[in-house]
Amino acid sequence: MSNSTKPISALDLPMVDPLPKETQKYFDICIEKLGMVPNVLQAYAFDINKLNAFTTMYNDLMLGDSSLSKLEREMIAVAVSSTNRCWYCQVAHGATVRELSGNPVLGEQMVMNYRVADLTPKQRAMLDFAILLTETPDRVTDADRAALREVGFSDRDIFDIASITAFFNMTNRVAAATEMEPNDAYHSHAR
Repeated sequence: MSNSTKPISALDLPMVDPLPKETQKYFDICIEKLGMVPNVLQAYAFDINKLNAFTTMYNDLMLGDSSLSKLEREMIAVAVSSTNRCWYCQVAHGATVRELSGNPVLGEQMVMNYRVADLTPKQRAMLDFAILLTETPDRVTDADRAALREVGFSDRDIFDIASITAFFNMTNRVAAATEMEPNDAYHSHAR
């Protein structure tokens, strides 16, 4: 299902075959909406329970109810993934930032160094917190949460920022450990 001839992962974990009906339906929706099945989903499809756990958490954090915009959530994903040097997520979520913002430059800036991007003070505070939590989680203090409140984030927002940050730290490490390859289509998306 990948456009590349390179394997999607360094691990020999083939997808369940045949896929359960619900999983195939989900993959068909991906093809309809995205034009592809993201390699991350294919990589998890060796174990449908793991795939379902991954997609449930991803869909809740990235698409579910939150006062954080979808773009802001993707910005967190890219800033965290850039800090962790996660090839898969920098490419995939950088493409989504380009698409949601309508700004290819912003997508590139987020991948390279969010600090050079033209961000609002609220967005910068959000990303600074996400990076602090990524690099030195033991150093997060009440003052860091207060800084988020000062720019207008609620305690629910802070929980969402922390949850998205934590999720991408986990997925970045899985992608790195498995040498997960992004779909070729992400490279040219929204440019």
